[in-house]
Amino acid sequence: MHYNDIKIPKGFVVEKFYTVDSVDKALDLLMAVARKPNTGVTELARKTGLTKSRAYRLLHTMEQRQIIKRTRESTYGLGDAMLVLGITASSQMDMIRLATPILEELCQRVNETVQLRTIDGTEALCVAKAEPSRDLRVHANVGRRRPLYAGSPKCLLAFQPQDFIDKCVPLVPAPLTANTPRTRGAILEELTKIRRQGYCVSRGEVGDQQISCSAPVFALDSSVVASMHVVAPAFRIHESELTHIIRLTTSSAARLSRALGWSDG
Repeated sequence: MHYNDIKIPKGFVVEKFYTVDSVDKALDLLMAVARKPNTGVTELARKTGLTKSRAYRLLHTMEQRQIIKRTRESTYGLGDAMLVLGITASSQMDMIRLATPILEELCQRVNETVQLRTIDGTEALCVAKAEPSRDLRVHANVGRRRPLYAGSPKCLLAFQPQDFIDKCVPLVPAPLTANTPRTRGAILEELTKIRRQGYCVSRGEVGDQQISCSAPVFALDSSVVASMHVVAPAFRIHESELTHIIRLTTSSAARLSRALGWSDG
């Protein structure tokens, strides 16, 4: 079901309609712990307007997920999971900062829409973009998600561990267009080809009238942490132009990889 399909009763405030109270209160507690570590449950309950018993239940739940930790003195601080989240968020922000001028330069050179995507769960997430000024172009939205098994996101999936690939490629892939690969075997074969050639070309797999090229972005440890995409209306891109776009996309992705510490040696 899509949000647009939900019938919202007249008079409801949309923001409140989508708010989950228990999650909202848990986040209040988490922020209170972050602002003042080593605080006890009584004070945390007072600061967040919760009863002591409810605050304790929420704290206990977050403790089980290592989001917070309880000390020997029965006070609370941030847990190891928050350290991982903090490092990940910092790394992603650094990557976007480094990627932005490279995306803009690539956009100017190809005069088409450029995106940077990362993996979020089992989907590809657009985290940055650059669009040309021309009227007829493919529009990109930061925050948009795509399945990893179709289109340019396959470039992200191809370089992941095999157990993750197995998790992301369904036995019966749901077709997004008439050109989406229809079998698991066909997708796995394409992933092998992408790893071998070092880039991915997609013709109408996600949008019927679109063609795209993507290249992997490597981190210091040679893992693929993102992919750089150029997407354009299919009628505008002939084979000679596609070859030119592939060369520019792969070289731009390599530039960002080197900025992240990767060495092709």
